[in-house]
Amino acid sequence: MSPTAGFGYDQPMSHSVRSHLRLEIDAYDEAIRTYIPGYETALDRAAEEVADISPALVVDLGAGTGALTEAILEQDGVGHVTAVDVDPEMLDQARERLARFGSRVSFREASFDAPLPECDAVAASLALHHVPTLAGRAALHQRIFEALRPGGVFVNADVTLSTQAKSRERTWRLWAAHLVSCGITEERAYRHFDEWALEDTYFALEDELAAMREAGFDAECIWRDAPNTLMVGRKG
Repeated sequence: MSPTAGFGYDQPMSHSVRSHLRLEIDAYDEAIRTYIPGYETALDRAAEEVADISPALVVDLGAGTGALTEAILEQDGVGHVTAVDVDPEMLDQARERLARFGSRVSFREASFDAPLPECDAVAASLALHHVPTLAGRAALHQRIFEALRPGGVFVNADVTLSTQAKSRERTWRLWAAHLVSCGITEERAYRHFDEWALEDTYFALEDELAAMREAGFDAECIWRDAPNTLMVGRKG
């Protein structure tokens, strides 16, 4: 069984996790740990990469309920994080979650097309797959690169697949097996994949890294628990 590949439309100015994942917003954090292998590890590793440069300002793109923002703010040496998301319900949840950080965090309701401030780091977790084309992804990477100060870092945790049919199918099977281990039937797992493909587009790791390098980044994959992948781009 092969899930649908995704559709080529621009990122919407509005996006609802409630309708996309068929979840109540307060159930998202528990569900995403079921859906995505290595979710917590990816957050921790991404936050460590960001904190390694002691950034004064970090932008979390597609911040959702604030899980990655929280992981970053808990690191030593991090100044301020701006959490950006197009879904107002998710941002409301993030505000509650991150209230303890006070003035170290701010919130912005905006799409990926909105201008980025000059910053030291840009982070994203399970967000950029809403940009449906490699050209769109490359354009966003270019804008991120231009927004970063010298020595800045871009970290992106997201789903990647292989261009090779056998390897791609193996990844789908591994992903389905993870869902089954969490109590979801295999049939329902594949139906999830088809439902998510209505708004999510996954590319090969090689293509993702190539798009980052085209923008000017020194890019590499530093961790993977298929299909969850952590990519890092550094600006010299």
